[in-house]
Amino acid sequence: MRQNSRVEQAVGFLLGLVDGETAERVRARTGLPSPERPEATAERLRRAWTWATHLPASVALWILENDDPALNAVVWRYIGTDSGLRRAVSRGVPFGPGRTGTIPVDRTLPGAEHEIPESYVRHGLVGSLREVDSMAAGRAAASMVLTRADWQTVGEADGEHPLPGYTRWALSVRPDCPPSVRAGFGSHAKFTHRLRQAGVYDGPAEYVMSEGPAVRVLEVLAMGHVLFPARVQEAENALRPLVREHLGDREEAWAVLAQLMESFHGNVPELVVTAGAIA
Repeated sequence: MRQNSRVEQAVGFLLGLVDGETAERVRARTGLPSPERPEATAERLRRAWTWATHLPASVALWILENDDPALNAVVWRYIGTDSGLRRAVSRGVPFGPGRTGTIPVDRTLPGAEHEIPESYVRHGLVGSLREVDSMAAGRAAASMVLTRADWQTVGEADGEHPLPGYTRWALSVRPDCPPSVRAGFGSHAKFTHRLRQAGVYDGPAEYVMSEGPAVRVLEVLAMGHVLFPARVQEAENALRPLVREHLGDREEAWAVLAQLMESFHGNVPELVVTAGAIA
């Protein structure tokens, strides 16, 4: 059972945005294999996620939105710096839109939640968030914000009296922070830039149009129909017009794209435009 290479996966994802006849001609011209069989993709998920070494926070959230205990247990390994997400996963908190109640926790979950902060024990949720006076304290307090009700409480508390800056930042870089709550923390360009550096995106469309390098982004999106099926179409819709305009049915442009893919450092739109221009 053959698994496609990262370049083959990346180019294959973009080929999925053009018609089938064009895709077949391009595969014949470039020697690219057919799309990976579902069994091969499933096997890839069971192995070490080498592509997830730098998994952006928002991508981790989109995977967690499946509320799949087995997937949650795997994602756990790649969210080590977010004790809030880990705590939520270990308690069976659902992430899927509209889902209520708790979900089962996979018995293979490789660890337990972090220790509950003393400030939370003494002052409760809002009190501990207001007591913050350092980034470390902010992260610890923010790790107790788990459910939708918790986030609503946070938004109301900040609206009544602004939370400390460290608290706001620790909460804002949580990928599960609701947009309505995050908007209250800041909206200027520097704030948005810092969110992107933290791997927080408004959605898959923004991720695919801005994050780089392109091969790493496309490698993730190539498994999107398995990892985050409810969200991957947002990325496809954002890229489709660009791919059709700059690559379309031009076999030479696709050949250039495949040659550039592994070494190109820019984002996906830049790669597509560059390949089209060179050809």
